[in-house]
Amino acid sequence: MLDDPRPCLKLRLTAARRRGITSPMLIYKIFRGPEWTALREAGETPGAPVDIADGFVHFSTAAQAAETAARHFAGEDGLMLLAVEADTLGDALKWEPSRGGALFPHLYRALRLGDVAWAQPLPLVNGAHVFPAALA
Repeated sequence: MLDDPRPCLKLRLTAARRRGITSPMLIYKIFRGPEWTALREAGETPGAPVDIADGFVHFSTAAQAAETAARHFAGEDGLMLLAVEADTLGDALKWEPSRGGALFPHLYRALRLGDVAWAQPLPLVNGAHVFPAALA
């Protein structure tokens, strides 16, 4: 019996994706404007100051992103929401317990501009961040 069933699950999901059964899982990173600019200019980044301090780039799932914004970016305007396909990050992506024991994706290497599937502004309207409809 395996101690951690997640590697088997990852292999099954990856194999299923190759057969066209599943769509790619997107994970999300929220950057402040200057952090997004730095990534675009340098082509890669170790992340925001909290990422650098923790030794990995923090991501959220679609279900976690709004709470992440509310907890860590409350009232901040000028944010960018980046989407990354989890499967493309390989073994550098680890799913680890965080807030309330929920598993969060953590990237243990620099985030590369080429990793980003899409990026768009995360507007602040009446004090709340407005996420794309697909994440709501």
